Amino acid sequence: MEHEEGPFADKMNTMPKYVASRTLKDMEWNATLIEGDVPEEVAKLKRDSGQNFLIYGSSSLVRLLLQHDLIDQYRLMIHLVVLGAGKPLFTKIDGKKELQLAGTTTTSTGVVVLDYRPAASVTRR
Repeated sequence: MEHEEGPFADKMNTMPKYVASRTLKDMEWNATLIEGDVPEEVAKLKRDSGQNFLIYGSSSLVRLLLQHDLIDQYRLMIHLVVLGAGKPLFTKIDGKKELQLAGTTTTSTGVVVLDYRPAASVTRR
């Protein structure tokens, strides 16, 4: 988005990004490499920053943080496309992790957005 314009591009280009990688060393696009023990570093970021974080495009990072109870909310976007194959999101999880539905939205294009939280943290309305 570095060459894009508009409010969304401006927000994406200026917000800090944290990258968990075993291979990358040089960071660009306002990014900081998470070094060392990833769950420990993410726990520190959550505690010290007071900010929300978004995981985009890394099922292995989701699984790792899930195992360490570091995910507060899951937003699953269901697109109306059947591919017949794909990569499972929740694989290699030790034990049962109960989630509770926290909200639903359907977009004008038919995408269903499901928000889940760990069962113990859902506040009933």
